[in-house]
Amino acid sequence: MKPTPINHLADNHPNPLPAPMSGSVRVGSRRWFLQTGLAGLTGLSLTHALPATQGRTRDPRAVILFWLSGGPSQIDTWDPKPDAPAEIRGPYQTIPTSVPGVRFCEHLPMQARLMDKLTVIRSVDCSASNHTPITMQAGNPLAQRTNDGREGGGYPSMGSIAARFRGANVRPMPAFVGLADRWRSDVWGAGHMGSVYEPVKGDELPGRLAMPDGLNVPRLQDRAELRRQFDQLRRAAGDDVDYAGQAYDMVVARGVEEAFAVHREPDRVRDAYGRCSVGEKALLARRLVEAGSTFVLVSGAWGYFDHHGDNVPPWGGIQRGLTPILPTIDRALAALIHDLESRGLLDSTLILMLGEFGRSPVMTDDAGRNHWTNVMSMLLAGGGLRHGQVIGSTDSRGGVIRERRVTPSDLAATVFRHLDIPLDTHWMNPQGRPMPIVTAGGRAIGELF
Repeated sequence: MKPTPINHLADNHPNPLPAPMSGSVRVGSRRWFLQTGLAGLTGLSLTHALPATQGRTRDPRAVILFWLSGGPSQIDTWDPKPDAPAEIRGPYQTIPTSVPGVRFCEHLPMQARLMDKLTVIRSVDCSASNHTPITMQAGNPLAQRTNDGREGGGYPSMGSIAARFRGANVRPMPAFVGLADRWRSDVWGAGHMGSVYEPVKGDELPGRLAMPDGLNVPRLQDRAELRRQFDQLRRAAGDDVDYAGQAYDMVVARGVEEAFAVHREPDRVRDAYGRCSVGEKALLARRLVEAGSTFVLVSGAWGYFDHHGDNVPPWGGIQRGLTPILPTIDRALAALIHDLESRGLLDSTLILMLGEFGRSPVMTDDAGRNHWTNVMSMLLAGGGLRHGQVIGSTDSRGGVIRERRVTPSDLAATVFRHLDIPLDTHWMNPQGRPMPIVTAGGRAIGELF
């Protein structure tokens, strides 16, 4: 790999420098290196986030994907069937939205009031998906769970495509950040496209942004000396990738660490998002996008929409399990939309809310719903798109697509069009074969543009 140019370490660095530190660095064995904080930084695959130049791209665009891990029920959220029998209708009442004729579940009142700013797709074909994030986060029906050690067929996620072909809007922010408690279960990465395009683990990065112990110079402003010391660290690690300039930027550019400082937000803002996992992560996602990240994935908890029944741990059935969860995503999404809009970022930020599949039309004997791969609903907002509409429909039971089938590939094409990534773009697999970023004839969802 070609070494990263270092002209971005010139004296016109745009970020304020920390106060000078005293002492000197002592670079020793590989073991010594691994005991410092820098080893953790280099393990985060940040090459895609730290190109040679710094600054804002000409036309910043971003995506925030709410991952409703476990598979949310379409009938108990955005595609209710109030006239169906009780075993299909479920325990909830419905409420009108700000768009005449469109109704939501009673536990989504904030989203209902914002329906003029939302698009609901009720006809998403999730037949290729399984109980993993692979297919839908890749936006690719060819990327599937296989249980054979070759998960996803090597196809990358939409976030990794964004990291590869767009990069961060503001460098040195990471381009693709995952905010999830269970990584393997809730976040799909780069596949065979390359580890440098994997998402950064948002819960690990902030603690690795401090200057490593022993890496001190009498005057930190002496950039040549600091660069020399980072080079020594790299050589001590035996790493053939030039992380020196990257690590320097990530440590010295205070804006990166600042973006993760959710605790600095006013109480009224934190309260608006909700003092819970998905609320805090949604607020962090806004901060990351505002600071320059391109793709941020938010997962409130692993499997928390997997409601098979009241006697099926840990999430229970619909009435007992889903009821306390719906207000958290209702509040988080509404707060994010208002917040982005007030900051002039809503039109440039596409918001998605979806899971891996839907739930069965007929309730189980244990007051839950099982996995359902025939159809699911998803929500979109922002991105400068046409909203206030419902796309597609299901039958009277909410279990079969009736009109306007939307595929995972259509979702990917829509995301990439928003990010201004040409839909005929290809990436190279390890065998040197060009692979399309949009498969299976995917087309951007025309009703949105």
